[in-house]
Amino acid sequence: MGRTVRVKSFELVARDINEVDVKLLHALSIAVGWPHRPKDWDFLRRAGHGIVAVDGIGRVFGSAMWFPHGREFATVGLVITSPRTQAQGTGSWLMQQVFERCGDRNLTLNSTDAAYHLYLSLGFTKEALVYLWQGEVLSSLPAIPVLDGELGSLSAKDLKEVAALDERAFGTSRYKLLALLSEGASIYVLRRGGEIVGYSMNREFGRGHVIGPIVASNDRDAIHLTAVHLKELTGEFVRVDTREQTGLFADFLQQSHLAMSDTVTTMSKGRRFLNRKESEPWVYGLAGHALS
Repeated sequence: MGRTVRVKSFELVARDINEVDVKLLHALSIAVGWPHRPKDWDFLRRAGHGIVAVDGIGRVFGSAMWFPHGREFATVGLVITSPRTQAQGTGSWLMQQVFERCGDRNLTLNSTDAAYHLYLSLGFTKEALVYLWQGEVLSSLPAIPVLDGELGSLSAKDLKEVAALDERAFGTSRYKLLALLSEGASIYVLRRGGEIVGYSMNREFGRGHVIGPIVASNDRDAIHLTAVHLKELTGEFVRVDTREQTGLFADFLQQSHLAMSDTVTTMSKGRRFLNRKESEPWVYGLAGHALS
């Protein structure tokens, strides 16, 4: 598909996302009610690649980003079309640009309800729902299970200690992304017998903080790796994105007085993305909708 598209009476051109002022990207996300701040856009531009749809005088009418992990896999996100160009084919055109640039990589994304049928038409298949829990952290948390192991902080320079565990949970290495996420993040690890069996990060995002990734082998471990951050964020706005609909971890989020405010749908094109195995590490909390 060509790198220009005509929408109503004007023509849109695909440009590299790094060539536009971040204020225009921020205005685009505000227009659709997304919480990304300018610094969140700057981070995402460092973490991945993207294009924007601009008109002849430089106005931004859409965006799409992709985050490669090696030569075989990428996550897709920040696919936004302005209200003026929605239902005009801009979203499909943007995704065709992503396909062109990603080649034969396997892809995954988290779709809003509004975009779900578009992604189905482009060959994506549904895998799971993601539940967005968010709210202001209260001073008291619900009772948590007895800790099995030792919980401690981890510095960003020691991040390689969790890389292998994260790869088992996520399905492919994303060390470069984790290194970027760790900048300014609070990181905790859970050890048993001296071995790291889980980890979690907390960083600033949107209206407050996001706790994720959270990687653990069971609900109890995931609860401890989340609670340790919540204890430090009393009075702050926090969100946790998880695919856990039921169970101890989902119950803990609800009992922590976070509200389940929205859902998105994890979809894949190519090989299946989610392959959960019993007693194996699992991504309990996403790094973000675009990052998965």
